[in-house]
Amino acid sequence: MNADQIVWIDPERMSGTPCFTGTRVPISTLDAYLSKGDRLEEFLDDFPSVSREQALALLDMGEDKALAIVSDHALAA
Repeated sequence: MNADQIVWIDPERMSGTPCFTGTRVPISTLDAYLSKGDRLEEFLDDFPSVSREQALALLDMGEDKALAIVSDHALAA
């Protein structure tokens, strides 16, 4: 899964907050859940519009790397 399938950024939507692609769920929400001790399943239950594959890919790739790739693509467009 590439970064564009995981994260989208649009200055016109959600004030440019990085969200999971196809949703309005900020990617920082996943980190907030995990950092307070919640399990991935709890996050996915609360945000069914985010796929398990997207969440796992973000964790695998790392939030900073995914954001850098998506930002580079936006600048090139």
